[in-house]
Amino acid sequence: MKLAIYSNNGAQSKAVVALFKEKLAARNTDKIVFDDEHPDVVISVGGDGTLLGAFHHYADQLAFVRFIGVHTGHLGFYADWQHFEIDELIDSLVNDEDARTVKYPLLEAHVRYTDGREERVLALNEAAIKRPLGTLVADVYIQGELFERFRGDGLTASTPTGSTAYNKAIGGAVMHPSLDAIQLAEIASINSRVFRTLGSPLIIGNHEVIRVQLENDGAAVTLSFDHLSKIASNIDWIEFRVSKTKIQFAEYRHMHFWHRVQSSFIGTEVK
Repeated sequence: MKLAIYSNNGAQSKAVVALFKEKLAARNTDKIVFDDEHPDVVISVGGDGTLLGAFHHYADQLAFVRFIGVHTGHLGFYADWQHFEIDELIDSLVNDEDARTVKYPLLEAHVRYTDGREERVLALNEAAIKRPLGTLVADVYIQGELFERFRGDGLTASTPTGSTAYNKAIGGAVMHPSLDAIQLAEIASINSRVFRTLGSPLIIGNHEVIRVQLENDGAAVTLSFDHLSKIASNIDWIEFRVSKTKIQFAEYRHMHFWHRVQSSFIGTEVK
């Protein structure tokens, strides 16, 4: 097994990485070697933000890489291991014979610029398009047919696992990752007798495409993919769909999705 470790710069995360390498070396096993360029397994040490960084770092190798999240703080949505469980994690790695995996859907965004340039980007949590100043005006198409004209602060498209992040904060639904779908949610839409949108999140299946056609007034927008963002003033349209590629996690001890939701937002004690 070729292994890579992707960590944040926090003192605790660095200590966990050092301890992991020390304990792995003490095993004196030839089953695991370190390879940061072309790993079979990537261990993310930090928080969910660190795992998002690991995902984008290895985005061109998703068909071959499995991820493992180790949290050095509270339990997150992409972590099955805590920092004090290093011995158990090494046991799982050493005894990994059948490379079992669990897969989550990803979001694919296709961006077209007014100068004809195009780019395709994958997101693990969500993509968002917003106006830093003023009102975003855009036509929303589903399968090539006009659905609504949106006016408001912005729009987000999220994956099922990403539905618990920014999407949830703006009133979107929480989706189980077994659903091969994405969700479009509005950010502070304007609704009146003159302007009208659906005002509810849209769940889009894996055979459908959403196109957001921007009003080309030259105003700058902020376009973000997970933790990455940029400002652009020349976006023509952006399409969202369920990617054919999925992220793979090593299924040594995978936590049930609804348990993650319950422990993160409600707590372990229900009165």
